[in-house]
Amino acid sequence: MGDAGSVAPGGWQRARRIARLTAIGTGATVAATVATGGVLLGQARQARRTIPMAEAPPPRCDGVYGAKLPGPPVTMVILGDSSAAGYGVHRRRETPGALLATGLSRRLHRPVRLHRFAVVGALSAGLKPQVESALEVEPDIAVILVGGNDVTNRTPLSVAVRYLVAAVRTLRAAGCEVVVGTCPDLGAIRPIQPPLRWLARRWSRQLAAAQTMAVVEAGGWTVSLGDLLGPRFAAEPARMFAWDRFHPSAEGYAVAAAALLPTVLSALGAGQERRPPLAGVEGVRSLPEAAQEAARHAGTEVSGTQVRGRERGPGGRWAQLRRRAFFGVGAVPQPGAAGDPAQLEGLA
Repeated sequence: MGDAGSVAPGGWQRARRIARLTAIGTGATVAATVATGGVLLGQARQARRTIPMAEAPPPRCDGVYGAKLPGPPVTMVILGDSSAAGYGVHRRRETPGALLATGLSRRLHRPVRLHRFAVVGALSAGLKPQVESALEVEPDIAVILVGGNDVTNRTPLSVAVRYLVAAVRTLRAAGCEVVVGTCPDLGAIRPIQPPLRWLARRWSRQLAAAQTMAVVEAGGWTVSLGDLLGPRFAAEPARMFAWDRFHPSAEGYAVAAAALLPTVLSALGAGQERRPPLAGVEGVRSLPEAAQEAARHAGTEVSGTQVRGRERGPGGRWAQLRRRAFFGVGAVPQPGAAGDPAQLEGLA
């Protein structure tokens, strides 16, 4: 079993330093101005009233995808919060788990057995029972989406990351590959108004950077989601948000799945598709530097690597940054076919 405190020496200090470095200047100024005022607390209460609680569970997506394909099935588990569970959509095929399982099956030409253990409303502290349940099905790959509730509940960064790294280490010890979609940019959520919106963006990026460092140290892969989804959600809120204006719509989940699928394939040793290089982003960095780059350039994959046969250098763990091709982003389904995997060219 993983140890929640088993992080490389200096890891937490570096994570906290990266969190500070990734804070937006404007957000930092606002934080100093309003953190102790009643404005922030009042807006937080208003946001909670505007964003409804889950009225019904999201559709179940468990099952075998591509059952007629040859070969033994790949077992995939989905862990985390409402974004992993697919809250906000009404059809099984629209959930991120179904989208990922469909895309993975078609890319590998093998069946994929999917189990969803994600829980609506879960914080990072809720990952342990999910991991325990997941281990019972002997997964080959785990996808974790968590962090949004930690931000809205103001869970201390070190606490949230400690639970996440424990989950990743436990899964890796069992031979399971792990891909984590880091905390999204909550500043894109319309019911959250300035200055709380600016603080939510700052806190989201701090947590995402710390998650990247911890997950890679623990042997997992990360994909930064924040700014990848943020601009599209801000530009097309009616399409990208669900009815509650907080969770993604079917099309929003399709974009997230398109970003995650290439890294899921890479973690399993398949798929080398990449986007054209983004100047200054791709390549090998120390892990603290890689976390900063990923926070600034969403859609960036971060994984551990070696330099001259060594995993560590003067700046800590070595990390590889890549820009993968976003399967399906160019084929987001149109109204009337939202979320249908058959309509997602890149996921087919």
